[in-house]
Amino acid sequence: MEPIVKVTNLSVVYANNLILKNINFEIYPGEIFVIVGGSGCGKSTLLRQIIGLEIPTTGEIYIDGNELTKASEKERNNILRKFGILFQSSGLIASMTLFENIELPLKTYTKLSDERIEQIVRFKLSLVQLSGYESYFPSQLSGGMKKRAGIARALALDPPILCFDEPSSGLDPVTSASLDELIISLNKLLGLTIIVVTHDLASIMRIAHRVVMLDKSEKTIIAEGTPTELANKKENILVYKFFNRLPE
Repeated sequence: MEPIVKVTNLSVVYANNLILKNINFEIYPGEIFVIVGGSGCGKSTLLRQIIGLEIPTTGEIYIDGNELTKASEKERNNILRKFGILFQSSGLIASMTLFENIELPLKTYTKLSDERIEQIVRFKLSLVQLSGYESYFPSQLSGGMKKRAGIARALALDPPILCFDEPSSGLDPVTSASLDELIISLNKLLGLTIIVVTHDLASIMRIAHRVVMLDKSEKTIIAEGTPTELANKKENILVYKFFNRLPE
């Protein structure tokens, strides 16, 4: 199977400050791939490179076989359409209802009829258990519901890759667990490739098929494997302590 995302020799430097160096990994279709590590290790920075918000200092990023970093503007836009993204804040437009938020990318990027768009919006909301909330504004929703609505909008254009940046941020444990179950459900139901950046150990153990761990001091990947493999990786004390919630 060919990887849907391939990162090769990636390094990121901000103002002469090395953030990430020599990052290499592959993500395969239908995989829930989790990027973990302590605060300040470059997890969100790495995600921004993958989804095209930033261009790495060196290295290549291939999305479904197409190289992103050197693509023309038209090619780049086509590549980036393969991503749906849920940011920490959910990214909903406060002045729009949920229906209008999800409708927006469909009206912007497709020529579908209003009737077809309405069908899609209602279906996407049903996928995240928000049927009946079409006329609600983001301010009327709980934190967990806002995240679900953000996912519905991220799914509007049927991207094959769904990305989450700290999805459990600001959520209580019960709501966070419910969001994990939704991620697992979407992965199974739609066959989505899912990339998650998080440091929430409970979530990592629940959802991840495969994990890479970044380290702030090494500035690169120090471990890769399933959550169980990394939790038993006693030869690397940093990895072992992280996955077993042990003090440094």
